[in-house]
Amino acid sequence: MTHLPLDPAVFKDDAIAVDTRMVNDAIVKAMRTIPDRWALPLPQIRQIRQAGKSIFPLPPESRRSVNDTIPGPRGPIPVRIFMPDGVPQGVYLHFHGGGWTLGSARETEGLSDRVAANCGLVVVSVDYALAPEDPYPAGVDDCEAAALWLVREGQARFGSDRFLIGGESAGAHLSTVTLMRLRDRHGLSPFRAANLMAGCYDLRLSPSARHWGDLPLVLNTDDITRFVAHFVPAGVAVDHPDVSPLLGDLRGLPPALFSVGTRDALLDDTLFMAQAWTRAGSPAELQVYPGGCHVFVAFPGSLSDAALARCDAFLRAA
Repeated sequence: MTHLPLDPAVFKDDAIAVDTRMVNDAIVKAMRTIPDRWALPLPQIRQIRQAGKSIFPLPPESRRSVNDTIPGPRGPIPVRIFMPDGVPQGVYLHFHGGGWTLGSARETEGLSDRVAANCGLVVVSVDYALAPEDPYPAGVDDCEAAALWLVREGQARFGSDRFLIGGESAGAHLSTVTLMRLRDRHGLSPFRAANLMAGCYDLRLSPSARHWGDLPLVLNTDDITRFVAHFVPAGVAVDHPDVSPLLGDLRGLPPALFSVGTRDALLDDTLFMAQAWTRAGSPAELQVYPGGCHVFVAFPGSLSDAALARCDAFLRAA
């Protein structure tokens, strides 16, 4: 059996940097000011987040970004496109996080702008359909449609057929399912690399998700359970590989960078998926960051700087 290198020292408490502890404490303190984060209707929660009035700051609008739409199975799919300063070196298809329920391309503006600026890539960030209004398979179908659109139009529109894919949290899940769908349904393997940050790959709940508890460090066990309930409608098996890609066939997938923090309720999802990816014969790199909370790269600090630099290097090399 092939094992990815993993230093046990990264899980020790004394490996966590002082500024990482401060960021985590501030997040927990802020989230505890809201007694019931699920009290408001989801459309209202989305409006608050997109107005920059939630505890998660809205990044400044990028000068590189423009809004557009692409064809989708139920009508036009909104996308936000970020152009690099020079000739594009490739195209990065990005899916945002938010538990398949929240989030938007606008809310990950800073991450997309960074990729365009630092890696010379066009970034196409997809506003796929959100649950529970549009549960599975709607969001997955949109991501599949976006990937097929890029395969058809990418060279003509952006001058490159070097395609990469990735996302954070639910976006990492959607990236993986999209890769599997393109391989199985269309006989396509167009992506050179996958940048997968803190994904949720087993919707039955991995041990770290199941046993995390109620500590509101970005998300907790109750949050994950609610997100899955919103996303997966009655009658759909949560252990189907199109829902839980950890349980699927991972052969023939592109090189992947798996990144996760040790203080992430979804830690096990990344540890398990990186090993499964490697066992299937697909190249994988695993980066585990001491004390990092869920999608910690969305917050400032030395840990974010290190993880984002590694992601940049991975994308540039691909």
